[in-house]
Amino acid sequence: MSKKTKSPRAAPAANPAPAATPPSALGKIVAGIAVALVIAIVAIIVLVLQGPNPARHPALESAHSPSMGEAAAKVHVVEFLDPACETCATFYPFIKQLMAENPARIRVSIRLVPLHRGAEPVAAMIEASRLQDKYWPVLETLLATQDLWTVDHVAQPALARKALANVGLDWARLEADMRSPKVLENLAKDREDAATLQVTKTPEYFVNGRQMPTFGRDQLKRLVLDEISRVY
Repeated sequence: MSKKTKSPRAAPAANPAPAATPPSALGKIVAGIAVALVIAIVAIIVLVLQGPNPARHPALESAHSPSMGEAAAKVHVVEFLDPACETCATFYPFIKQLMAENPARIRVSIRLVPLHRGAEPVAAMIEASRLQDKYWPVLETLLATQDLWTVDHVAQPALARKALANVGLDWARLEADMRSPKVLENLAKDREDAATLQVTKTPEYFVNGRQMPTFGRDQLKRLVLDEISRVY
């Protein structure tokens, strides 16, 4: 019986060499990478120059602070106020006028910073009055009668109490609340945030996180109207 002849096996085909990238395609890839790098660098530079969003500065977050105006208003004014500050008393009606002229667009939060001598107990009266739902009547009465309870720029708490005689406060409760942990905590938070933001004079205003470059009614109004134009 004859043996079956074995035919030689064909050698496996060699893997084809990868096609070289055409010079034109390679150039496009390099150009695309370069453009992406430039865009990333520009974005980083812009972020560094702009800094963090000032409206989100932790020291401006005032969830604990009383606010007036619509909660949904897109312009948020944070005011650091000393109840014994004469300029604070004269600016307060101006702020309310701006709110009236731009209904539902401005919200104002008050932070108490008693910088004048003797003003700490008065600030505590205002803060404690919140627990009796009397914050705004107490604040506005004290600002309107400031000349009756400040003597030579020194606050007189006993006279401030007399000025509040017709507000309807429960004084026994108020005096206890002035020493309560929550009231003291809120006052301390306002002082700490004022120090962080380097607030050394009152009133001081931050409009959507932007501080006035110079002080004055015209400057405040311009800043508020600029923000209204920007966000509405």
